[in-house]
Amino acid sequence: MSDYRIKGETGEWEVVIGLEVHAQVTSNAKLFSGAATAFGAEPNTQVSLIDAAMPGMLPVPNRECIRQAVRTGMAIEAQINKWSRFDRKNYFYADLPQGYQISQLYHPLVGEGSLTIAADEKAGIPADKAIGVERIHVEQDAGKLMHDQHPTMSYVDLNRSGVALMEIVSRPDMRSPAEAGAYVRKLRSILRYVGSCDGNMEEGSMRADVNVSVRKPGDEFGTRTETKNVNSVRFVMAVIEGEAKRQVELIESGGTVVQETRLYDPDRNETRSMRSKEDAHDYRYFPDPDLLPLELDDAFLAECRASLPELPDAKRARYLAAGISPYNADVLTAEVEAARWFDTLLDAGAKPVAAANWVTSELFGALNRMGRDISDSPVSPAHAAELLGLVADGTISGTIAKQVFEKMLESGDAAGVIVERDGLKQTSDTGAIEAEIAKILTANADKVEQYKGGKEALFGFFVGQTMKAMQGKANPQVVNELLKKALG
Repeated sequence: MSDYRIKGETGEWEVVIGLEVHAQVTSNAKLFSGAATAFGAEPNTQVSLIDAAMPGMLPVPNRECIRQAVRTGMAIEAQINKWSRFDRKNYFYADLPQGYQISQLYHPLVGEGSLTIAADEKAGIPADKAIGVERIHVEQDAGKLMHDQHPTMSYVDLNRSGVALMEIVSRPDMRSPAEAGAYVRKLRSILRYVGSCDGNMEEGSMRADVNVSVRKPGDEFGTRTETKNVNSVRFVMAVIEGEAKRQVELIESGGTVVQETRLYDPDRNETRSMRSKEDAHDYRYFPDPDLLPLELDDAFLAECRASLPELPDAKRARYLAAGISPYNADVLTAEVEAARWFDTLLDAGAKPVAAANWVTSELFGALNRMGRDISDSPVSPAHAAELLGLVADGTISGTIAKQVFEKMLESGDAAGVIVERDGLKQTSDTGAIEAEIAKILTANADKVEQYKGGKEALFGFFVGQTMKAMQGKANPQVVNELLKKALG
């Protein structure tokens, strides 16, 4: 249970949060037409007669959109409804050419499921927590109003009209901004693993409607507000924090929270009222007469399940079983691209623990400095495996490995080529190492006396000096053994 509370004049208040996440389905065509869905096209260049609601046009469901929604439901272990139906949600808006949206209210494609967010003590999530998912239904997106094209008029771009969306509706199970942020990140990760949505919130292919209410702990749920179309995890968390405080202050000053739809202004970090919140009956839902119910057979469901990849939780469990630390396992499984890169590294022969430590520190650090992501890494998994192998078999030291890695980033050459070319092989030549140790002990006779007098921490100083004298090429294990012998 989260310990997040809003402190008001009358005591502590609990926040109750539910999220409706709209995820654009990965598909080359729209939900009911063959029009393209690519992002960034010129306005109104990806609009079919169906999308524009021309008279006599009949919608035909896109099988791939249904398949992707089913696979998403399976990934969160939800109930898949073999029989589902499309409904018309009636409302008027300038970017909705039909005057209604085709959605699923009464019989959605996917029913109850859940996903688990991981414990994070720093964020105030003391234990793993299952967040319930009430449903996933498939619906078509509306178009987009463009207000910046003319000083006195607004234009309509219908490129998004008819694009397939999955609306993923959570239970009101979250109790803090941190839990909501973790839920959105986990859901986005699953969608990317499955390949059913690219999760790009900046481009609008994934956005959240944030439902917030407050109550005294143990009381019934309070009146909720819904903040629409929030397009980043950071903004989702900011909306919850700000809206919860606003509601508490309103109630404690004698006011009443109104069920309404609000918009978030990120520049001012505040929400503002948009309109009163409608209930389902306000939209006059009824079954779409142009579309037959969807009936899924066992063969289709079996194909959907067989196509699922190893999902984040299963991959994390596999990494933990291989000895990888929980922190590294979380980092490596958070994004599907990183997990695939790391698995390719393991397939190339790298040892799991050493590989995980190197990827999360050296590789990610370098990519961050370069402003690149792992899919654009200048070092391939095969070259990385070779580098780690040279360390494991004693050909080079860990210190030299850092130098080799920097040269790999610059040139793209393989580790073995660089080591041979630049003479970087580690030496276990005891004669050469003993000679350097003798010089160092002679030059630091006072420290030798201090060490022999009980100041054992100085041993590290002698190791460092020896490695420096050997230009990092000495075998650390041999250095330790010879130093212990020389120091008695």
